Amino acid sequence: MSKKKDELKHSDEEELVEVASEQPAEEQPSEEKKEPSELEKALAAAEDYKRKWYSVSAEYDNFRKRNQSAVSQAYAEGRAEAILKLLPVSDNFGYALDGASDEKTKQGIEKIIKSFNTILASLDVEEIALNVGDPFDESVAEAIMNVPAGEGEQPNTVNRVLKKGYKQGGKVIRFAQVIVTN
Repeated sequence: MSKKKDELKHSDEEELVEVASEQPAEEQPSEEKKEPSELEKALAAAEDYKRKWYSVSAEYDNFRKRNQSAVSQAYAEGRAEAILKLLPVSDNFGYALDGASDEKTKQGIEKIIKSFNTILASLDVEEIALNVGDPFDESVAEAIMNVPAGEGEQPNTVNRVLKKGYKQGGKVIRFAQVIVTN
């Protein structure tokens, strides 16, 4: 009987082995679930670093462009502000020219005005051309005073220019001050 028990025991073990081998593939450990190799880990890390590098590179490029734009704008605004502070000097030379009594003084003041205008032209500053009788244009001039239209004068025209106006790069940096007929 012991021989039969051994045979049964042995046959039971064989059945267990057969049953174990018949289990579905999902339940059996597979080779696909093994840990990634060092090469795969390194490639994944390299791809992550590459993605981060692209992101930082794009952010830096945007920062550089914004900074360059801000510096350029600040420079242009500072230059325009400096020019605005110098324009009253030109006005004063014009008043001095109008009040000069002798010819040599007038010639000297005219040379100073010409030199000043050359400097303004080199800075891309141009005078706004307004003459008596021109139609009033509020986009380039500021009406300081209204006077009634005289005989032969058109309403809403420049009667007198008190201060010259100036443009820089097509942008008005100082409006002309004028007296307008109404």
